[in-house]
Amino acid sequence: MSSRVDEPANLLIIISDEHRKDAMGCAGHQLVKTPNLDALAARGTLFSNAYTPSPMCVPTRASIACGEYVHKTGYWDSATPYEGKIRSWMHHLTDQGVDVTSIGKLHFRSNADDNGFTDELLPMHVVGGVGWAIGLLRKNRPQYDSAAELAEDVGVGSSTYTDYDLEITQTAEEWLNADARKEKPWAAFVSLVSPHYPLTCPKEYFDMYDPAEMDLPIGYGTRARPDHSELRNIAEFFDYDRYFDAQKMREAKAAYYGLTSFMDNCVGRVLQALQDSGQAENTVIIYVSDHGDMMGDQGFWTKQVMYEQSAGIPMIAAGPGIPAGRCVKTGTSLVDLAATAVDVTGVAHDAQSRALPGLSLREVANAADDLDRTILSEYHDGGSTTGTFMVRWQNWKYVYYVDHDPQLFNLSVDPDELHNLAIEGVNDPAIRAALTEGQRRLRDICDPEAVNAKCFADQERRIAELGGEEACINAYVFNHTPTPNEQTKMREGSPL
Repeated sequence: MSSRVDEPANLLIIISDEHRKDAMGCAGHQLVKTPNLDALAARGTLFSNAYTPSPMCVPTRASIACGEYVHKTGYWDSATPYEGKIRSWMHHLTDQGVDVTSIGKLHFRSNADDNGFTDELLPMHVVGGVGWAIGLLRKNRPQYDSAAELAEDVGVGSSTYTDYDLEITQTAEEWLNADARKEKPWAAFVSLVSPHYPLTCPKEYFDMYDPAEMDLPIGYGTRARPDHSELRNIAEFFDYDRYFDAQKMREAKAAYYGLTSFMDNCVGRVLQALQDSGQAENTVIIYVSDHGDMMGDQGFWTKQVMYEQSAGIPMIAAGPGIPAGRCVKTGTSLVDLAATAVDVTGVAHDAQSRALPGLSLREVANAADDLDRTILSEYHDGGSTTGTFMVRWQNWKYVYYVDHDPQLFNLSVDPDELHNLAIEGVNDPAIRAALTEGQRRLRDICDPEAVNAKCFADQERRIAELGGEEACINAYVFNHTPTPNEQTKMREGSPL
């Protein structure tokens, strides 16, 4: 591949949903079979310290669009989706003559909004233009009765999500091979939903993994409620763990890994279509996920927390200007996708795009590792009672909870994050210095108390807009967003 970083190219972003960063062969996993992602990493660059701006779908996807942190966008939660009011990188590219097409899940408000795309094919948006309203009720949290579904859905078979992914994949193949792709520059955002639950996996992929060979989650055997006050709040609301015994955990892991291999096959089909279209040599490919999945580690399932399995993401880049076979340790984030889109397609920056916090991944891939770069993630959504802010730099992870004790982890010696040095290491001058440095880095980006107050005020207004707390409880109750076909049936009053 060319090593130049200033040549305009097409851009193909492939994003999955809920793919944890360690669940790839190229990340060193001994069981998970991801041959297509492994091949992509071998001919490109793997970013080993990549993170989501928020471990929840809707706020993260708004951050991806805007190239900005959640506290700057104001798209705080799963009931405040992106609606096109902040100019997206998609707007930026289309305004300068680049066709930008989405295929699959977006999780914005509606395709009736101008989200910046030239076309939205098979878009999945939030339900009813509202989303998951129960998550707004953070001061007076109701019981979340849908948590049992996660364990109930574990097993063999197709689901509406795997069916949807196959439709997305076929549509992407056809789109890439259309003659129109060769007529002008393009960018594509191909968005799959696997391995997001339901943990119902097609048989040929489930059979790739023997539940008896699955390791039990980190911390299992000494399982107890989290010893952190705010993490207990999250665990009590999203009470998934109570529905899993050891056998069900092993079956869930086999299904999750099977769905990961299913997703990898979809990615491989899209990449083969790009190759068959003759455009691979002029296309930068980015593979990411919107966040990870705890899969029972530390007693948590799905996301919402700042542990590596939830806040960390896989990130791979390949194509013209991307070094082959490199592993970059510089911290990166999904907010970097906006800067990457501008850089790769060669359009001109404007004042707004230059002010964004992201860096081009193509430039990061060609630079020396910068372990001192600060990465931010934050959470203000369902189950939480306060704002959570995570900063990463060097080997440190500092997690700040407004009005609760912080956490500090040294990931070089404690990759499983079992030892909160904010408690265990307070007598060590180096630990005290890291705590001070973590807070300094956070406050250089934002005032967490002010952000928290603004968020709660905005959410109170949103609750009122939706008709009050009872309306939020009864609006739309689901454990995962229905597919476009399911949402159509809901609008028509047909049974799902």
